[in-house]
Amino acid sequence: MSASSAPEMSPAVAHPATGDTPAWRDLNGNGVLDPYEDPRRPVEERVEDLLGRLSLEEKVGLMFHTVIEAGADGGVLETPGKISKSPTSDVVLRKHLSHFNVHELRDARQAARWSNALQRLAERTPHGIPVTVSTDPRHAFIENAGVSFAAGSFSQWPEPLGLAALRDVDLVRRFADIARREYRAVGIRAALHPTLDLATEPRWARQAGTFGQDPALAGDLGVAYLEGFQGSADLGPDAVSCVTKHFPGGGPQQDGEDAHFPYGREQVYPGGRFADHLAPFPRAIAAGTAAIMPYYGMPVGLEVDGEPIEQVGFGYNRQVVTGLLREKLGFDGVVLTDWELVNDNHVGDQVLPARAWGVEHLDPSGRMELILEAGADQFGGEECVDLLLDLVRRGRVPEARIDESARRLLRVKFRLGLFENPFVDEDVAVATLGNEEFRRAGHEAQAGSVTVLRNEAPGGRGAPVLPLRPGTRVYAEGVGHDALTEAGLRAVASPEQADVALVRLAAPFEHRDDLFLEAWFHQGSLDFPPGLVTRIERIAALCPVVLDLSLDRPAILTPLVPVCAAITATYGSSPVALLDALTGLTPPRGRLPFDLPRSMEAVRRHPEDVPGFGVEALFRFGDGLELPLA
Repeated sequence: MSASSAPEMSPAVAHPATGDTPAWRDLNGNGVLDPYEDPRRPVEERVEDLLGRLSLEEKVGLMFHTVIEAGADGGVLETPGKISKSPTSDVVLRKHLSHFNVHELRDARQAARWSNALQRLAERTPHGIPVTVSTDPRHAFIENAGVSFAAGSFSQWPEPLGLAALRDVDLVRRFADIARREYRAVGIRAALHPTLDLATEPRWARQAGTFGQDPALAGDLGVAYLEGFQGSADLGPDAVSCVTKHFPGGGPQQDGEDAHFPYGREQVYPGGRFADHLAPFPRAIAAGTAAIMPYYGMPVGLEVDGEPIEQVGFGYNRQVVTGLLREKLGFDGVVLTDWELVNDNHVGDQVLPARAWGVEHLDPSGRMELILEAGADQFGGEECVDLLLDLVRRGRVPEARIDESARRLLRVKFRLGLFENPFVDEDVAVATLGNEEFRRAGHEAQAGSVTVLRNEAPGGRGAPVLPLRPGTRVYAEGVGHDALTEAGLRAVASPEQADVALVRLAAPFEHRDDLFLEAWFHQGSLDFPPGLVTRIERIAALCPVVLDLSLDRPAILTPLVPVCAAITATYGSSPVALLDALTGLTPPRGRLPFDLPRSMEAVRRHPEDVPGFGVEALFRFGDGLELPLA
């Protein structure tokens, strides 16, 4: 560790038995090697020793996992941020929180410096419990403060849908290993992913983060993902622990509306396919996922093994969290709720109501009590420690119940080696994040995941339009002239001058911006507006059209198929990566991770929980063409 970036650590003391130094950190400053500080002892012994030393306030603080923001200079933020509302020192030192979901990170050095500053602050707590920093996915393209972050300084890869399009477990394992190394370099030790929901309802806003519609593929890739991040069920000092979500499958949202919002609270199973949505999770449990997150959704009309399931959100649902997850599937790791099940969230002049679906009538204390009765260990997006302390002091929640969750949470920290050394090296972080090897691997995955759905000569005569040959005159929308030139193509200003037109479009959606976060969620109709279709027809009358669709969810392509000479689907590919695929430099090998329906009428008729559209699919799961040799 360079002198410029080395953080101050708690005193390293010679081991009393061996004389080795440094051998342990005197976290509570008492000059004695306590069992929880002794790295030679078994994890369970260390957990029990520390648990017996903690005050109620310290144990309660473990059970909250809230949003945190880094200071622009790498210091801890002591003023209200864009989303966080409390000074960092107040949350760490007074409320005793030690699990934080970090949002914006500017670059590697700032991120590493901030992580070290946060850990130094945690050393000032009574027992020096290190912080666990978590993150939503941040290696792809979608920027959504409620779901994921664009890559920035990290290597950039396709969205998980694009990884699913590649159908390559080894590549997913490699991606997860690279992401683990980048997270680890800046002190992120918990991934709030993978997402094993199935993309069975095409209007749903969160499909980009899934591995598509097929339960077997989601399970295969989910296991590889966990192997790359965690290494093993025992974790270790190089691991990043994973929170697998959203149990027991968050995909079948009624009418495709997302459960972040009151109008999307119902989750339905009209096709009787609950088992499909559950199927990837037992495999994740067997692979040793450190934690599991239930979704917000409230099951409607669901029966499991002949037992009707109560119509309350999954985070409140004892039948699901304790009965199914813990007792039937044998999961004894951490259960972390999704964000803000207890309190409304006010940001600026917008509000996002607490996702207390089915229990809206309860006050925050009643909601918290029900979440604990359901079997959760940690409250996501909350820092209201006083509510839980009050429940314990009034006898509504026994302290033994707090101990049960605190044990699970401490166990993960010990297994990750955070008590030995939570600090990172700024220079190593700079050398690791987005290095050339990692960026090249991400770029190749972006290009390889491109899915060719149509490739025909205009009028069905002559050679297919793809791959694009060197020197082809291209009129482009959504791809810059520099990228075309770099790919060996000639950029022209109008379709009349072009041999081919390349048009990139995003999947359509209906813009909404009433509730906080709503503007980031792509929801509603999958139809393109008629004016856009007419414009593509006019371009196609002048030259062949190559249409690329960026699919964060399906789109209705029926009116565009007859118009376009070639159609590709992408799921997070830069313009350069797309052109590498279209020119055959990196052969596109993607296969559709979900069906594309023929019409919105078909979508409205389709049961939300059923994978695939059968005869009403325009393109099917697994479709994808190879390019002819150049």
